[in-house]
Amino acid sequence: MTGKDAAGDVAQANGQHGLNIVRLVIPDVLRGVAIVAMLIAHANVFLPHEPRPLGFLIGNINDLASPLFALVMGMAAQIVARNSDSLGLTYIQQVIRGLVLIALGVWMVTWGSWVAIILSHLGVLLIVGAAVVMLRSRWVAAIALIVAIASAPINAWAKQQIWVYTSGDTVRELSSWLATSPHYRLTNLLPFFLLGALLLHHGLRRDKLLWSMLAIAPVAWLVRPLSEQFFGLRESVSGDYRDTLHDVGLVFLAYVIIVLLATLKQGAGKRVVDAVFVPLRGCGQVALSLYLLHVALIAGFNVQYGRPPDNNYLGWAIIVPVMIAVGWAWWRYVGTGPVERLLGFVTGRCKPLIRPRGGRLGSV
Repeated sequence: MTGKDAAGDVAQANGQHGLNIVRLVIPDVLRGVAIVAMLIAHANVFLPHEPRPLGFLIGNINDLASPLFALVMGMAAQIVARNSDSLGLTYIQQVIRGLVLIALGVWMVTWGSWVAIILSHLGVLLIVGAAVVMLRSRWVAAIALIVAIASAPINAWAKQQIWVYTSGDTVRELSSWLATSPHYRLTNLLPFFLLGALLLHHGLRRDKLLWSMLAIAPVAWLVRPLSEQFFGLRESVSGDYRDTLHDVGLVFLAYVIIVLLATLKQGAGKRVVDAVFVPLRGCGQVALSLYLLHVALIAGFNVQYGRPPDNNYLGWAIIVPVMIAVGWAWWRYVGTGPVERLLGFVTGRCKPLIRPRGGRLGSV
C-alpha cells in the first residue's frame, strides 16, 4: 500500500484524463473512508446499548469497510504496475508486501482483541490480485466477473469439506483466508480489488460509468433486505450472492460520492469539501499504522476488562475521533506511518519517514 510518490504515479497512470490533483486525492480519501469505517465498526462494542437506527447505520458502515479497502488496494496495485520498469521485480515487491501483511495479521490475532483481523486476508489478496492486474484489462474484467460468480458456490463447498478443519492449523488458516472465513475471504475481496484496478485504468471521473454505478448502487443494496422481508428467503450469510450485492451497493455509493465531491468546481462548496477531505486523506495515507494502533488499544482494554457491559463513551471516543485526529496529525506533522515505512523498506520502495518541509508524501 506504499510506493512511489502518488502524485507522479497517478498522473502518469491516468495522464490522458487530466485533473491530476483529483486522481491524487480520490484513492487517499477512499482509503481514509475505509479505515474510519473500520474504526467505527470496531468501536461499536463500546456501545452495547445503542439505539436500533444507530445499529443499522453502523452495520452498514461495517459492511463497507473491507470491500472498499480491497477496491483501493486494486487502484494502488494498478498505479504501481503501470509505472513499473520491470513487472517481474514489481510483482516480487508486491509479494513481499503481502507476506509482511500476512505476518502482521497472524501476530495481531494473538493480541486478544475483539477485532476480526483482516491484514492476513489483505496480504493474500495483494499477492493474488497484483498478478492479475498485470494482465490486459479485458482479462482483468473477465477474471473479476468469473470470481464474483463462482465465489458463493466455492465458499459453500469449502465450508462443507471436513478435511479442511481436521488437517492442522496451516491448512485451516489458508482455507480461512481463501474461502471459509466468516468475515473476509479472497473469493469475495478479489473482485473488488480488480474493480479498483479497472476504475483507475478507466479514469476517476464523472462519466456514464459513474452514473451507471450510482443507478446500480441502491438496487444492489436492496436485494438483501427485500429478499428477506418480502420473499421469505433465509437470512443472507457473509459471502453469498445477496451479501455480495449488498457490498456492491455500499462500495459503488461511496465511490460515486467521493468522485462527485472531488470533482466539484471551485467555489464555497469545493472549499468545504476540501477541508473535510483533509483528515480522511491523512488517515488514508497512514491507514495501516492506524489499524495496528487502534487494534492494540482495543486488545489492551479487552485483556484487562473484557467487553464493556454498558456504554463506554470514553472508549468509543478514543477509538474513533481520537484515532482520526492521531492519523491526521501524524500525516500532517510527521509524514509516513511506521507500518507504511516498514513496507516501503522491505520492498525497496522507501519514502521519507519525515515529511519534507512544504512537500507532499505519496500514498500508493
